Amino acid sequence: MLVPSIFGDSVLNDWLDDFPFRGHMPEMQVNQLMKTDIREHEKGYELDIDLPGFKKEDIKAVLKDGYLTIEAHTNQNQDNKEGKYIRRERYVGSCSRSFYVGEDMTEEDIRAKFEDGILKLSIPKKEIQPKVEQKKYISIEG
Repeated sequence: MLVPSIFGDSVLNDWLDDFPFRGHMPEMQVNQLMKTDIREHEKGYELDIDLPGFKKEDIKAVLKDGYLTIEAHTNQNQDNKEGKYIRRERYVGSCSRSFYVGEDMTEEDIRAKFEDGILKLSIPKKEIQPKVEQKKYISIEG
């Protein structure tokens, strides 16, 4: 069933939030996490990954088997005992995204900077080196 939407938020969200089958996080928020812009230029690629509300300490970049994986963990659900909440929209949990960058890429090749809620990555282009099979000889005694 199609539901009308205003600014990415369903008109029925407030009404549906009262039903038990509804998840803790609206679909719109899930789809908004880690939006990525990728630009190609002559020497490499620039990635801008949106991570609003995250701190630098919450973000981890891991390079393994040719895949660059960005993980972010947060707990924005800080309890404040004062007052009664009518509606509370905070994200608690983690998200991750992986990009294939090639098996020849090393951690030293990739530059990362986090500012204003955006993780900026600079990844150089590398020529793919064909794997040359090396013969390994076994010495024969006698």
